[in-house]
Amino acid sequence: MNTSASAAIESSPEFSEAAFGAPPISDVDFRRFQRWLHEVAGIALADHKKTLLMGRLSKRLGPCGVRGWRDYFELLMDGSRPGELQVAIDLLTTNETYFFREPAHFSFLRDHILNCFDGSGPLRIWSAASSSGEEIYTLAMVLADAIGMGRRWEIFGSDLSTRVLETARRAHYPMTRADKIPPDFLKRFCLKGTGPQAGTFLIDRALRERVSFAQINLNETLPDIGVFDIVFVRNVMIYFDPDTKRQVMARILTKLKPRGYVFVSHSENLHGITDRVDIVKPSMYRLK
Repeated sequence: MNTSASAAIESSPEFSEAAFGAPPISDVDFRRFQRWLHEVAGIALADHKKTLLMGRLSKRLGPCGVRGWRDYFELLMDGSRPGELQVAIDLLTTNETYFFREPAHFSFLRDHILNCFDGSGPLRIWSAASSSGEEIYTLAMVLADAIGMGRRWEIFGSDLSTRVLETARRAHYPMTRADKIPPDFLKRFCLKGTGPQAGTFLIDRALRERVSFAQINLNETLPDIGVFDIVFVRNVMIYFDPDTKRQVMARILTKLKPRGYVFVSHSENLHGITDRVDIVKPSMYRLK
């Protein structure tokens, strides 16, 4: 969950709670949302994130026919408005991502892992916090370039938010999202929109057919998704408390093949989280 937009709101000297068009949230009601978000998503929402929560959820009070935060929370809990619980989760767990984020990971994947891929079985990669799909399709471009489409490989993406998964499945992005994609990759693996689709691009069908998506809550028992050679779980662990990090990583490692690789973001590490992996490089690990 990236909070850059909310942080900009919070730091603005013109900011006021009235700007949300909703009443202020009390400490008691905020703590209810804190506990709930931790229970369902493992996310530890800090006390100073009141404005973030209000900014994300205040727009839902009117459509739900409630005037206050307590009424909205009770509506979420009693299920009287089907689907609203998922809407709230989606709004509070939205991730900012982009193509070729933290490029050293993809260079290491290409130069050190894919070079050793013998093609004896399908190479499987799991993007465990895939958000709107940019990481998934970056991986697909790297694999298509490095080992080709004639080899057997597949990529699986999961996220807690159903809304971002729908974006990922469409694989259709504004052209402004393409600035980090190497020009030759953009030409080979992306289709430029014309006419009504001008200003957008679509990931090529051949890559889209190699990826699949499912909603998965890393804070719960994982479904039967098989095992993987490589897992990317980047920019999500930073929002978990230490106990949740240990539980999530323990679950993830059950889905990793022996000597498989785990990538976390450059701002994360697994020190004190698990002793089942060896560090290869900062933010890159291998199962013992």
